[in-house]
Amino acid sequence: MTGHGLNQHDATVGDPAPPFDPLRLCVFTTVALIACILGPVAVLAFALVAIAGYARARRGGLLRSRCKLGDTRLVLAYLSVIAVAAAVGIPFWVMLWVRMLAG
Repeated sequence: MTGHGLNQHDATVGDPAPPFDPLRLCVFTTVALIACILGPVAVLAFALVAIAGYARARRGGLLRSRCKLGDTRLVLAYLSVIAVAAAVGIPFWVMLWVRMLAG
C-alpha cells in the first residue's frame, strides 16, 4: 500500500465541527476586570448600555428575553435598580479611594 488517497478531503464525510471557542469566558473576565478597577462607575456604564439596548429591543418588538428574568419589563426594572444602586455608590467609592490614597 503506497498511501495513495490518505490525508485527502472527502466531500461525502463533511467538515468537522469547529472546536469550542470559550470567547465568552474571556469577555466575562474582561468585564470583571473593568468592574474591579472602575467599581460602580463601570457597573453604571454597563447598566446604562444594557438599558438602552433592552429599551430599543422592546420598542422593536422584543417582549421576552433569553435573560433568566424573561419579560423585558422585568429586565429593564432590574437594570434600572442596578444603575441607581451604582450611581448611589459612586460617591462612597470615590471617598474610599481618596481616604486610601491620602492615608
